[in-house]
Amino acid sequence: MSRLQVVSGKGGTGKTTVAAALALALATEGKRTLLVEVEGRQGIAQLFETEALPYEERKIAVAPGGGEVYALAIDPELALLDYLQMFYKLGGAGRALKKLGAIDFATTVAPGIRDVLLTGKACEAVRRKDKSGKFAYDYVVMDAPPTGRVTRFLNVNDEVAGLAKIGPIHNQAQAVMRVLKSPETAVHLVTLLEEMPVQETADGIAELRAARLPVGRVIVNMVRPQVLDAADLELVRTVGRSSVAQALSAAGLGGARRGGHAEKLVDPLLRQASEYAERYALEQEQRAVLGELDLPLGELPLLPEGVDLAGLYELATELRKQGLS
Repeated sequence: MSRLQVVSGKGGTGKTTVAAALALALATEGKRTLLVEVEGRQGIAQLFETEALPYEERKIAVAPGGGEVYALAIDPELALLDYLQMFYKLGGAGRALKKLGAIDFATTVAPGIRDVLLTGKACEAVRRKDKSGKFAYDYVVMDAPPTGRVTRFLNVNDEVAGLAKIGPIHNQAQAVMRVLKSPETAVHLVTLLEEMPVQETADGIAELRAARLPVGRVIVNMVRPQVLDAADLELVRTVGRSSVAQALSAAGLGGARRGGHAEKLVDPLLRQASEYAERYALEQEQRAVLGELDLPLGELPLLPEGVDLAGLYELATELRKQGLS
């Protein structure tokens, strides 16, 4: 199992929810997981029903079996101060630069520097060890940018290493890319069984593979339960209105005569069944497209009541059942 698990997906597919559930799943049975947010949206804090995350690693949940989930919202400005202190020992000078606005200028204007800092901080957590030589975290899960930006985001250190041929910046970029392009990393893409998310997922996988970044699996989120089997779907296509009315009448839902209660139920029921059959056929088409990507597939159910903390644990359990942890 890769120690850095990167989760991306088209906007609206629930990638932050999946990342949070994956962190919980990986922390089960006494493991320690760090869940990293890089977009500044505080989505992780909302899911775990806690206050906004600061720029520090904070325990936010306990997994089944006593494992722990820590979370970190990376602030690019503060990450740059860390970087300046780590490699240049600037200390108070770095804080002075922040007051002058130089840090904000660097992270806003300098091409790619923001993404370098974000990926670098996550990879530092992957490599970090305690005094006994044990890894500080068993796993690091990154809630990454959406599919359309994730390849450039992860690959930015390659560009920086090419621009800075020597020195600490070059060395740091190289070290980060050694993690991101190794078996230590797996990039998972979250999708829905809809045409646009599936197409963006396929495009994203092609980009990741072209950049030689390790693709993990596709996770289909918010999957609706199957209500009708193949025989039922065939009935939807062939059954007549009168047969449905008679069946409803036999079930005690009113007479089948015209204008009766059962008769009034026929059209809404047939319309609902037809809509389900159409949606099911479209979903099967998208499943076939995903099957051609030659990647493991995971599925998470749609939670009718929405995703609260209890729902997050439910999704984590489902991920463990499917071998995603």
